[in-house]
This record gives sequence, structure tokens and C-alpha cells, in this order.
Amino acid sequence: MDDRTHDERHAAACAVFDGFTAGAGDAERAARAMTRRLGALGTFAFDVVLGDVWARPQLGRRDRSLVVVSVLAAIGSTEELSFHVEAGLNNGLTRTEIEEVLLTVAVYAGYPMAISASRVVDAKFCALDGVERLPEREPGAHTGDAERRVAAADVRRTLTAGRAAADPDVDLAALVERLGEVGRIAYHWAFGDVWSRTQLSRRDRSVAVIAILTVLGLADELAFHVPVGLNHGLSRTEVEEVMVQMTIYGGVPRAVEGVRAMRAAFDRIDARA
Repeated sequence: MDDRTHDERHAAACAVFDGFTAGAGDAERAARAMTRRLGALGTFAFDVVLGDVWARPQLGRRDRSLVVVSVLAAIGSTEELSFHVEAGLNNGLTRTEIEEVLLTVAVYAGYPMAISASRVVDAKFCALDGVERLPEREPGAHTGDAERRVAAADVRRTLTAGRAAADPDVDLAALVERLGEVGRIAYHWAFGDVWSRTQLSRRDRSVAVIAILTVLGLADELAFHVPVGLNHGLSRTEVEEVMVQMTIYGGVPRAVEGVRAMRAAFDRIDARA
């Protein structure tokens, strides 16, 4: 990236802010208010967060919103999540996709975090619609274990680029052998119930999972899911850009650990080539 003046970075930040608010906000006024209330923290929150990171072209703003909503939900940052739900909608996420992110959070960060985030999302949707209560949601599929295993096996074939056993019972048995009953729950719930859902593409679900694992510092799981993301259509540049986004929303140390796990995964892939 070429060197930019502060004015150029600030202008880029204003453009990002305009996208957040769909043009309804006053970017310069917001920047002044942030500095007035927060001092240097506010200045950098505008010019660095928006101008240095969000303005980067290597990952689209919809995808950046997907990363941020996933992370804020996973760490319980409710006030920031409320803002970024609306920003995500303005950046191209749908309400269904945002709700689907919360299912992914339930798997990778736990139900308590997902339920807490769901309350924030529900409140934001109600505020946007000017209503006290949203229409009743569609339930999850009521499927038996045999169907769940078939769905899970299909998911794991894409996750592993065809290396998982095609027979669902054989594939499940292999996971149970490694992980015991945790493997059984993971197979039916994470893969059979959640990953198999079509409301969020597998590429986008990989974006969410990589972001969640990075902010939680789960390097071993991240080393598995980086190749999964590539198998689901992410480029190496896009995976790396998730880590860039994490410098802001997870902190530099988490991002550094994420980069190490990411590069180790890339090295293993290249060694097999």
C-alpha cells in the first residue's frame, strides 16, 4: 500500500463510516464527537480502525462485517454488537445471515454467548422496524440422528476436500475414536445440524469460524479451520485479511497468534503439494 497523508486516511475513514450508516450519518461530526469524548482513543478509533483497516480492499466490507459481528458476539461485547449489526445490514449482510452467525457462535463460543448476542440482535431489529416484538422465527429442522449423520458426512467432505470417509457411520466412528462422546455431539450438532444449513454459505461460515477461533486464541482448532476455509473458497489473502481485522477487534496479540497458526497451516498445505 502506498503511503497516504492523514487527510487521505481520514477521507477513507469517512467513506467507510458513510457505508456503516447508509449515508444517514455525518462522518465529520462523528469523528469530532469521538475525539471530544474519547481523546486519542477516539481519534484512532476513527482514523485507524476505519481508515487503515476497514478501508483495505483485500476483503469486502460485507465480509468485514461478518468477521466483526461474529467476534463481538463471541466475546459478549453487546454495545458494540448493536452498532455493528446495523452496520452489517448496511454493508450487505441479511438479517437471516446475522441470525445464522449466532448459531455458529453457539457451536464455537457456547450457547450463553449466542443467547446473549441474540437478545442484542433482536432489540436492534425491533428498533429498526419500530416494533416491540418480531414475528415468530422459523424453527430448526427436526431431524433424526441418521439424517443428521448423512448431512454431517456431506459437510465433512467439503471441509476436508474429500478426505473424510464417505460412509457417515464410518466417518462418525473415526471422530468418536479420537474425541469420545464429544466427537459424537460435534458430529451431529456442529456438522449435521449447523454447518449443513444453507442460510449461510459454507464459505461465509468459515469466515465466522476463523474469526471466532482467532479471538478466542484457539490455535489448534484454527490450524484445522484455515484449510477448511480454503476448501470452501476463501483465498489465502482473504484469510490473512481476517487476521488484519482481528488486530482491531481481538487485539494485536490474538492476531499475531492467528497469523502463526495460519502460516503453519499454509506451510503444511504447501508441503503436501
